[in-house]
Amino acid sequence: MSRPVMISPSVLPADFSKLGEEVAALESAGVDLIQWDVMDGQFVPNLTFGPDVIKSARQHCSVPFEAHLMVYTPDVMAQQYIDAGCSRLIVHAEACTHLHRTCGNINELGASAAVALNPATPASAVEHVLDLIDMVLVMTVNPGFGGQAYIPTMEPKITEVQRMLEAAGRADDVHIEVDGGIGPSTIAGAAAAGANVLIAGSALYRDPEGLEHAVSDLRARAEAARA
Repeated sequence: MSRPVMISPSVLPADFSKLGEEVAALESAGVDLIQWDVMDGQFVPNLTFGPDVIKSARQHCSVPFEAHLMVYTPDVMAQQYIDAGCSRLIVHAEACTHLHRTCGNINELGASAAVALNPATPASAVEHVLDLIDMVLVMTVNPGFGGQAYIPTMEPKITEVQRMLEAAGRADDVHIEVDGGIGPSTIAGAAAAGANVLIAGSALYRDPEGLEHAVSDLRARAEAARA
């Protein structure tokens, strides 16, 4: 697998009262990018980050930001999150009436488009937009809350996405991301199945040896599984 392993934190477990310091600490710990879980209280039962919050944190670190838009109206919100400093927008196949149009719109606005698949959504939902995206996110929990248990039955779907990318000639330039329950005991299974961008939230923040140890440990486990 030629795509590099990348470790990305979800900032949901961070201290929201000092997000600038939190993202700076994550960058110092060696993360490759930072994901912002944007929830609208409708597509998922939670409310989180608006674009102004993300914009206020952008000046405190230099790693790329991506917005995971767990929302029903990604087209309406896209420009605001790009202006806030997110270079990639992830939309849900289940939330988009016209997924092809939505992905094309994000590209036209100057960001990279990606598509997320909920656990019950088949891999085939992204088959006809692979030319418009640079990443597929296979959810390994049902979206809406941090701290949920990893769903191991998603690993065959990760492999299915990998094979789909190979068939389309895009295995080298479209990432496979996983999000949900990723930690020391689960990251190897996801990576071995084909994922190379690994989102971790609770596992990073609860490591007794700190963020830097957590990031390096998860990276080593993922790289070993992909070797």
